[in-house]
Amino acid sequence: MIYAIPEGYYLVVTYILSGIIGLCVGSFLNVVIYRVPLSMSLATPASHCPKCGSKIRWYDNIPVVSYIILGGKCRSCKERISFRYTAVEIISALLWLLSVYVFHDNVIYAIIAMIVSSISICVFFIDIEHMIIPDRFHFITLPFAVLAIFCDTEYDYVSHLIGFGAAAVVFVGIALIGKAWLKKDALGGGDVKLLIVYGLLLGWQKLLLTVLIASISGSVFMIIKKIKEKESREIPFAPFLVAGLIISLFFGNVIIDFYTSLILNV
Repeated sequence: MIYAIPEGYYLVVTYILSGIIGLCVGSFLNVVIYRVPLSMSLATPASHCPKCGSKIRWYDNIPVVSYIILGGKCRSCKERISFRYTAVEIISALLWLLSVYVFHDNVIYAIIAMIVSSISICVFFIDIEHMIIPDRFHFITLPFAVLAIFCDTEYDYVSHLIGFGAAAVVFVGIALIGKAWLKKDALGGGDVKLLIVYGLLLGWQKLLLTVLIASISGSVFMIIKKIKEKESREIPFAPFLVAGLIISLFFGNVIIDFYTSLILNV
C-alpha cells in the first residue's frame, strides 16, 4: 500500500520540516565525514574546532546560520572554517526537499530517498578526501535498497533483481579481469560494492543510466585534469557514481521515458 502526503497545507509543512531536518542531518553528516575515516567515535568527543580543539558551543553549531554569523571562522582561534561543512548542510537540505517534491505521493520511498541521499553525501566527500568507501555505508544502504523493491510504484521487482545480479556479475568481472590483465585495480572494491547495492536499489535501467552518467562525467573530468596538470594522478570514481545515482534516483524515469520516446519516434 502506497501512502501519499496530503496536498495543500500538509505538503507545505512537510517541505518546511524536511528542509530543517535536512540541514540538521547535514550537520551530523559532517561529523561522519570527518570521523569515520579516522576511526573516531561519532559520539565523543563533542564537536570541536579541528585547528585549536576548542569545544563548539551549541549556538555556534546551528547549520548555515552559525557559519554566516561567524564569518566562516572559529570563534576561539579565528582560523578559517572549511566551506565544505556548510555545503554539506545545504546539499543535504536540498536533497531532502527534492525527495518530498519528487516522491510526495509515496511517503516510504521519499524517506528511503532521504536516507540514501544522506549516505551518498558521506560516500562522495569521504572518497574525494581519502579515496576509500567504508563498508558500513554499503551495509547501511542495503536494507533500504531491499525496501525500495517493495515500495516501487511501478512494481517492477524483476528489474531490481536483474540490476543486483547484473552488477554483481559484470562489475566483479571487470575488477577481476582488470586486476589480472592490467596488474592494477580497474575498478576499486568499494566501487564494485557500491554498484551492486545501487543495482538493487535502482533496477537495471536506472543502474545503466547511473553508470553512463558516471562514466561520461568522470571521463570529461579526467581529460580536463590531464590538460591542466602535467602529472596524471588517480582520481576517485565514487563521487561520479553518487552523482549518477542522485540523477537516476530522482529523474531516472523522466530521462529514460524521454530517451525511449525518441527511439520509438525515429
